[in-house]
Amino acid sequence: MSERKRVLITGAAGFLGSHLCDRFIKEGYHVIGMDNLITGSLSNIEHLFKLEQFEFYHHDVSKFVFVPGKLDYILHFASPASPIDYLKIPIQTLKVGSLGTHNLLGLARAKKARMLIASTSEVYGDPNVHPQNEDYWGNVNPIGPRGVYDEAKRFQEAITMAYHTYHQLETRIIRIFNTYGPRMRLDDGRALPAFMGQALRGQDITVFGDGSQTRSFCYVDDLVEGIYRLLLSDYANPVNIGNPDEITIKQFAEEIIALTGTKQKIIYNPLPTDDPKQRRPDITRAKEILGWEPKVQRKEGLKITFDYFKNLPEFK
Repeated sequence: MSERKRVLITGAAGFLGSHLCDRFIKEGYHVIGMDNLITGSLSNIEHLFKLEQFEFYHHDVSKFVFVPGKLDYILHFASPASPIDYLKIPIQTLKVGSLGTHNLLGLARAKKARMLIASTSEVYGDPNVHPQNEDYWGNVNPIGPRGVYDEAKRFQEAITMAYHTYHQLETRIIRIFNTYGPRMRLDDGRALPAFMGQALRGQDITVFGDGSQTRSFCYVDDLVEGIYRLLLSDYANPVNIGNPDEITIKQFAEEIIALTGTKQKIIYNPLPTDDPKQRRPDITRAKEILGWEPKVQRKEGLKITFDYFKNLPEFK
C-alpha cells in the first residue's frame, strides 16, 4: 500500500477541527491534530487517540510551529470563533490569525505542502450587499469589539494570498458562514447553542434586537464536504461555503421552541455593537467550481444537534 498522506489540522480539538480530523481519518490520511485548548476540548477528539494514524500536539500556533516528517496538507482552523471568545481573549484572537497564519505558511513552504485557511463570512462585516459573494470587499469596523476577529481573518486572507503570489505556495481560502452540529460549545454565545441550552434548562429564549436580523445555518457535514473538495481543487481565490436558506433570528428561536417541545417565551435584549443585520452566502462559485451545495435540511440537522446537547452530562 502506498504511504499515507499526512495532514496537519490546527484547532483540531474545536468544533470544526474535530469533524475535519474524523473526515481525513476516514479518507485514509495520517492526521496530526494541533490545539492549545484555549477554546477546544480534548473530549471532541479522544475517540481518535487510540488510532495509529492520529497524533496530537498541544501547541499554540502563534509560537514557532515544528512538525517532523513530510506534510502534504495544512488546514488552519485554530481561532476563537464566537463573540464571547473574542471579547474575552481579543489579543490571542488577533495573534492566531496573524502570527499563527504566518508561522503555518512558513511551515507549508518548508514542507512544500498545500495550505487551506479557514476564513469567515465575518470578513464581509455588516454587509451592504445581499446575498454576499466573494467579490464583495465588506463593511467592517476595524476598531469595534468584533474587529479583532474580522480583521485577523482579513489579514489572514491577505498574507495567504501574498505567499501564493510571491512564493507560488499552493493555498486555498474558504469563507465559512454560520455552521452548526454536534460538538458546538453550549456557552460559546452563538444563537443556536444559546437557544438550545436555554430550552434544555427551561429558561426563556434570549433574542438580541427585534429578531429581524437574518442568518443562514449550514450543517457541519455539508461544510466539511465543501472544505474537502476545495482543498483538493485547483482554485486559489476565496470560496463561500454555507447554506443560502436564510431565516430571521426570531423565526429560528420559534423553530427551536417547537423542536424542543418547551414552553419558553422569547425575550428581547439590545443588539450588540456591529452585529450583522443579514447574513446569506452566494454559493454560485462553490457550485460551479466544486460541484458543492448543502444537502442536509435544517429540520434534520437541528434534530441531530439537539439530541447531542440533550445527552450532555449536565442534562442527564
